[in-house]
Amino acid sequence: MRQIEPLSPADEQIVAEQLGREPRAVVGVAWRCPCGRPGVIATEPRLPNGSPFPTTYYLTCPRAVAACSRLEANGVMAEMTRRLENDPELAERYRAAHESYLADRAALGEVPELDGISAGGMPTRVKCLHALLGHALAVGPGVNPLGDETVRAVGEFWKHSCVPRPEGSKR
Repeated sequence: MRQIEPLSPADEQIVAEQLGREPRAVVGVAWRCPCGRPGVIATEPRLPNGSPFPTTYYLTCPRAVAACSRLEANGVMAEMTRRLENDPELAERYRAAHESYLADRAALGEVPELDGISAGGMPTRVKCLHALLGHALAVGPGVNPLGDETVRAVGEFWKHSCVPRPEGSKR
């Protein structure tokens, strides 16, 4: 697990704006956009109301979320799942990503209801590109092969600054 930065009050406000609601059970910022804003947050494995929450790395960047949604609408998840079924090496690397995810979550707290459950459909299918992208951005390249593919597929979504422009500016 990479270093998770504490969530500052400014970060919390930005994440609330990104999500359209107050963030829950946030441990900190797991990845920042090059503009400095949080793009992936790390969350506790149990929400304040007691519900188990398997998504340790939660994608918050609206541009990244939209890019994943476009990929999902184009059938990328089904194709990735087919590849997992037919490529034992890819399947093994994806299983290792699942184990890495479980270890990261366990470092934040044990939740028996989540034993063996990671996120994004790991280890046998692809269910959510948002979770895979969040994982890949948070831990860096080489850990989650399908998360890394998702990073490449969405492209440099951060290239156009997400920092609000001063009022009246053209670009």
